[in-house]
Amino acid sequence: MASETGTKRPKYQRIADDLRAAIESGGYGPGDRLPGESALAAQYEVATLTARQALKILRTEGLVETRRGAGARVAAFRPIRRRGIPRLGRAQWGSGKAIWEADDDRAPDVDQVTVTQGVAAPQHIAHVLGLGADDLVCVRSRRYVMEGRPVMLAASYLPQALVEGSAIAEANPGPGGIYARLADLGYAPTHFREEIRVRTPSGEEATRLSIPADRAVIKLVRTALDAEGRAVEVNEMTMDSAVYVLDYEFEA
Repeated sequence: MASETGTKRPKYQRIADDLRAAIESGGYGPGDRLPGESALAAQYEVATLTARQALKILRTEGLVETRRGAGARVAAFRPIRRRGIPRLGRAQWGSGKAIWEADDDRAPDVDQVTVTQGVAAPQHIAHVLGLGADDLVCVRSRRYVMEGRPVMLAASYLPQALVEGSAIAEANPGPGGIYARLADLGYAPTHFREEIRVRTPSGEEATRLSIPADRAVIKLVRTALDAEGRAVEVNEMTMDSAVYVLDYEFEA
């Protein structure tokens, strides 16, 4: 069987390839309008439906935005560069700074936050935190918005017995966030582990992030451990893959 390369690729994918290359090379800049379905159909000698499929691919990838009656335009949103290592250094949160300040010159807003105490943890979370059958957790759920656009959902799970009565159980834990408060309690994180995978979103995730159901999300799970090697937090993050660049820079 011939591989799906070059002329073997479906026509709508080849059209999407050409448009993507033009966007990435700067031929179309942020906010520029792309040729409409009829123009693309005529240019490539294909059906209008084929041209529509090509534009749908670019919308799914987050490269273009479409509005009824306004056609397709190159997305103007500047991706968030998430600097995975400096943001978690104690020099960042230990000085009272938000970890976001290491990422970008823009600060996200939290437009939804819920703190739930004394609940049973999902089995996989309980396993990582080393909890017993009767141990409960405090869950901090947030939605982050940048320039009015939902970009990430996050849920932090912390042992209830460890954080009860502290500012961690409040909507705003104070300067430096929950890592600074864990340090105040004597459980300062000294080691982090992050696991990253990509999948399609659940219906709820797609709705809360306001993204197409077929756009991939980045599922990033971070575990924070203290000096004794005890897991003190598991943070499950669901990111819109179209708006994040994960940046890791470290010495050889």
